[in-house]
Amino acid sequence: MTKNIDFQTGPSKYRHWRIEYDGEIANLYMDVDEQGGLFDGYELKLNSYDLGVDIELADVVQRLRFEHPEVKTVVMQSGKEKVFCAGANIRMLGGATHAHKVNFCKFTNETRNSIEAAEADSGQMYICAVKGSCAGGGYELALACNYIMLTNDSTSAVALPEVPLLAVLPGTGGLTRITDKRKMRRDLADVFCSLEEGVKGNRAKDWNLVDEVIPNSKFDAVVQERAKEFAQKSTRPKDAIGITLTPLDRKFAKDGSVSYSTVDVSVDRSNKRVTITISGPDTDAPASMDAFQEQGANAYMLRMARELDDAILHLRLNELELGLIVFKTQGDPERVQAHEDLLLNNKDHWLANEVLQYWKRILKRIDMTSRSLVALVEHGSCFTGILAELLFSVDRSYMMEDEFEGDNRKICAISLSASNFGQYPMSNGLTRLQTRFLGDPAIVDALNEKLNTPLEATDAYALGLVTYALDDIDWEDEIRIFMEERASFSPDAMTAMEANLRFAGPETMETRIFGRLTAWQNWVFQRPNAVGEDGALQSYGTGRRGKYNMERV
Repeated sequence: MTKNIDFQTGPSKYRHWRIEYDGEIANLYMDVDEQGGLFDGYELKLNSYDLGVDIELADVVQRLRFEHPEVKTVVMQSGKEKVFCAGANIRMLGGATHAHKVNFCKFTNETRNSIEAAEADSGQMYICAVKGSCAGGGYELALACNYIMLTNDSTSAVALPEVPLLAVLPGTGGLTRITDKRKMRRDLADVFCSLEEGVKGNRAKDWNLVDEVIPNSKFDAVVQERAKEFAQKSTRPKDAIGITLTPLDRKFAKDGSVSYSTVDVSVDRSNKRVTITISGPDTDAPASMDAFQEQGANAYMLRMARELDDAILHLRLNELELGLIVFKTQGDPERVQAHEDLLLNNKDHWLANEVLQYWKRILKRIDMTSRSLVALVEHGSCFTGILAELLFSVDRSYMMEDEFEGDNRKICAISLSASNFGQYPMSNGLTRLQTRFLGDPAIVDALNEKLNTPLEATDAYALGLVTYALDDIDWEDEIRIFMEERASFSPDAMTAMEANLRFAGPETMETRIFGRLTAWQNWVFQRPNAVGEDGALQSYGTGRRGKYNMERV
């Protein structure tokens, strides 16, 4: 698997999903093209999926938010007979590199999280209508929906058969969601996860694996009835007109660098790092949300979000040896803040809400990215509001102090806005400032008194907003030493250390999912019992069972 993976797609390119709109209801069909695998060497039989299928689904979910505000209920169902979804494709997993498997699981779960959040954040509810076998990642897809309906017949069942069949775990949140979200009893969950055939009918309802079981003869009609009932309760706006998410303006250089309209990704392969520079807007903020909507996908705050999101995903999957991501900004901080303030002051407008919620998801994606992250606050930067959140997402931050010889840019400063105090919570449910100052919450209260106040290096350092403030004499040497040191450490140790340190504070279902993904997937998916020559993943479909080393470790 060596070719670059592109996360940009659109309805005209879909091979695996189709959607039919009926006023307030969208019927989303999973109809996977068997020959449409992202890589050669496997067929996507039985509605099984790979990363390419999930890239399309993520695009569907995003477009439902922005392009179809009239949709209040989404009914997810199979476009094939007698099978809902067989889960992640086993041949793909057996042939994929370990890094691809883990990144695939991470992106898959981020997409599931966006489905789960659709109702709370956007008033858009997902129903999963299950006919036929719904196994492994297929059931995890159902678990991400707000409501699961199962037809009562001899073939329809839900299952998490990874343990008995593949010697691995339901890797994108299955175990966590049945216990933490569905509140399934532990002993029954133990039985469920040990059954290859899964659970059918009323037992699935009794065990809280599904919300409703319907006779097959009435299933389709009752599903549409429920969709209408949920639509009536939705908070989605009436008569809103969506915007089109047009293709990104994006150019790739021969060295792997990528340039967008607001984001520049500069690759330094010899030093195993990449610098992401975000440019502030070159025009004033729109005068109103009507003007913002007229700009559509070209509006600065949405355009920047989409470009940064694409850049992060590209680096995650296609540039595995670039272990350090350096964040920089350049621009007018007051103009940046004016663009964000338009959204913050109009949060009751559906489009402003969607852009803000999208930024929340992007910042979480950055938090979850297994690279060393550093921010350099240089003169001329615009780390304010939403962009200041990057300073609290990274592992370390360095800020220029006082004037630098030959540098005529405006002296850098950091400005906090109201958005830094609750608009973009982390997966642990806290703000990044709350997580940063977990040991002294009073500091966060004190910082609230500094809203919209430009804080130069001395003050920013004293308040704990940056790791180091360095003058002209020390800047280059200290940054060089840090980056060289980081590049010399084991990437495995860095991933483990950073993932542990980034999520202080309370655990949530979301942090448990990603924590378990990092720990258990990294371990189980490298064990010979799963991926060895005689392991279960290699033996699957051959008629022979895997051979296990029976030592408990």
